[in-house]
Amino acid sequence: MIEITNASMHFGAKGLMAKGEPFRAVDDVSITIPDGCIYGFLGSNGAGKSTLMRMMCGIYKMTSGSIKIDGREVYDDETAKGSIFFVNDETVQYANFTLDGLRKYYKSYYPSFSDDVFNRLIGRLKLPLDKRLSEFSKGMKRQSVVIIGLSCMTRYLMLDEAFDGLDPAMRKVIKNMIVDEMLDRQATLIVSSHNIAEINELCDRAMLIHKGKLIFSGELDEISSGFRKVQLARKNLPVSREELEQLGLTVMQSSISGSVTQAVIRGTEDKIMSGLSALKTDITEIIPLTLEEIFIYELEARGYGSEYVPEN
Repeated sequence: MIEITNASMHFGAKGLMAKGEPFRAVDDVSITIPDGCIYGFLGSNGAGKSTLMRMMCGIYKMTSGSIKIDGREVYDDETAKGSIFFVNDETVQYANFTLDGLRKYYKSYYPSFSDDVFNRLIGRLKLPLDKRLSEFSKGMKRQSVVIIGLSCMTRYLMLDEAFDGLDPAMRKVIKNMIVDEMLDRQATLIVSSHNIAEINELCDRAMLIHKGKLIFSGELDEISSGFRKVQLARKNLPVSREELEQLGLTVMQSSISGSVTQAVIRGTEDKIMSGLSALKTDITEIIPLTLEEIFIYELEARGYGSEYVPEN
């Protein structure tokens, strides 16, 4: 289990904000990642996903807080670090290695490295062992590093945009390969992606981070059940946002077209229906939201993207 408690990472000096304050790449984040799950990291560009991953595998020292892997503080703890493999979103550091060279390199650091797994996956993807990775395509580099990560046989595998550069057919092959390997040994997979549909398909838990702050985390079913789109029709006088908020409902977004009001409300369907029961409407319809819609509405509620939209 990975326990992240009030974890913060602030960059000073060169990373100062406009007000002269340190840049808060990760700001007071607390989540728990249970054993054997597939956990998705969602967030806007520059939200802090990659920084948090580097903190989790002990590359970055936290400004404050705690990150424990199986009860051990990860920073400067070889045992904790040895239980996790991090697939970076960059592969330039491997340019001069061949795949066989990478195998030997990581085998020297990970006693659990499995030649059987390595050879089986290499045979499945038919990648050359003696070519430098600098000669590989972007997708082949991704495949290579994922194979190394799986071959290290760690309890935890972290993938930062690991499917980037793969064509749709290969994405499916690699995803199935990863899931099969991780499930067989009941390991934990943590993956970040800008492809929300991919997270929805692959993961059973997820979190959303924005400007270093945690917005939500939990099981996907619980997250999805906490938001609804509501359509209300009332003749003569459409339902206003103020009316909905006076009923104790948390309205993230609302719009009116003629006599129809459409609103995105945070809360379970039962809670929303209970609040709406005091309203007299001609039509009341409640629609579940997709994870992508939740992502968009949560960030829009925080002003994300508004700076790019012209006022007129």
